[in-house]
Amino acid sequence: MLKISKRLQTIADFVTPGSRTADIGSDHAMLPVYLLQTNRAPSAIAGELNQGPYEAARKQAMDAGLLQRLAVRRGDGLSVLQPGEADTVTIAGMGGALMSDILEAGYGQGKLEGVRELVLQPNVGEDIVRGWLIKRGWYLQAEFILEEDGKIYEVLHAVKLQDDPTGAALKALDERLYDSSFLPIEMNAEQGKALLLQMGPHLLRQPTDVLVDKWRLELEKLERICAQLALSELPQASEKREQFRAQMKAIEEVLHCLPTVKRSFS
Repeated sequence: MLKISKRLQTIADFVTPGSRTADIGSDHAMLPVYLLQTNRAPSAIAGELNQGPYEAARKQAMDAGLLQRLAVRRGDGLSVLQPGEADTVTIAGMGGALMSDILEAGYGQGKLEGVRELVLQPNVGEDIVRGWLIKRGWYLQAEFILEEDGKIYEVLHAVKLQDDPTGAALKALDERLYDSSFLPIEMNAEQGKALLLQMGPHLLRQPTDVLVDKWRLELEKLERICAQLALSELPQASEKREQFRAQMKAIEEVLHCLPTVKRSFS
């Protein structure tokens, strides 16, 4: 049995058992091999753009004796899929902007037809991915944040609602999910939604110390950026610094109202 990282295990745990799974940007195909070995997926597709990782994925599938059930394909993003051939799509280990571009291209090509769930792990830019899910009619059903080897990762689990032809049910769910009134701080609906997109609506409702750690580190990074901008005499630098300060203030207010153990960010 292949041993996988905590990050990949979290992604695997979100895959609905019995789902035909396509792992895009699969690298060494560790995730699909694990899903097949544990019988969580009856079949899988590993998609990889670059020749080296593609060959590594082929070798992994061959060494595991899974070439009958694991199709390793070389191609750009979701282009390796045929409509209706996967129930679940997983994409991990890349920036949120690139991930959203891959999803958008696949959406335009009809590659997501028949896909019922997405399990996504962007390294940065999680807000961009959440925004894409709203735009294209996917419901963010769950989120998880974890730390491994000094890095913090967020995993997003999105589903397509069944029997919702008008989109009314999805709209109601999204309005409830991105309603920030549960946070005891003053902000309008638009500001609240922006914060939930940035920090994670599920993560803020069930906060953990890892979440606090992530945003404490983000505040430190923003502080360094502000210090650099303060050295510039350009007027746009001052404007940008004020924007970052406002962002930092909002994050700090959110962190202060979360019922978590750690308070070292104050």
